[in-house]
Amino acid sequence: MDKLLWDEAVNFHGHECPGLAIGFKAAEAAIKKLGINFSEDEEIVCVTENDACGVDAIQYILSCTFGKGNLLYKDTGKHAFSFFNRSTNESIRIVLKPFEKEMDREKRQELILNSNIEDIFEFKKPKFKLPEKARIFNTIKCEVCNEGAPEHKIRLMDGKKVCLDCFEDYTRKL
Repeated sequence: MDKLLWDEAVNFHGHECPGLAIGFKAAEAAIKKLGINFSEDEEIVCVTENDACGVDAIQYILSCTFGKGNLLYKDTGKHAFSFFNRSTNESIRIVLKPFEKEMDREKRQELILNSNIEDIFEFKKPKFKLPEKARIFNTIKCEVCNEGAPEHKIRLMDGKKVCLDCFEDYTRKL
């Protein structure tokens, strides 16, 4: 384990925890399995299936961020991360294996950090394609709140262009 990199990830996240250790080891696994490194732009894409602490390690180590458009959130709640390398078209889905026994946070963190990646993760192919690169959309002014929103997030309601916050959804589904 790269202790200096771990300390930097902890500093970025704000504290040590097992969740951060999961993301740290997932980034380590992605680097090893795909031969990737720090993403200057969108050449490396991560689809995270959780919004837990480990995502901060992915952001810090691989520079996959929401702002650049190369960190995407798929809400399954699983400790799973799919990585895509745009340069080579390679991809991998890294899934945390369930732990066999209960242990306190400190012991769990140490176990994760000191384990071989093959012992704590399953490696699979993602079941979805590489997401397209981030796009820039025109801004439309909501006719209710007057705030700007990207055109693909605008809805029509009572003949007005409205943002998702102002849109009142209608359904008769039971």
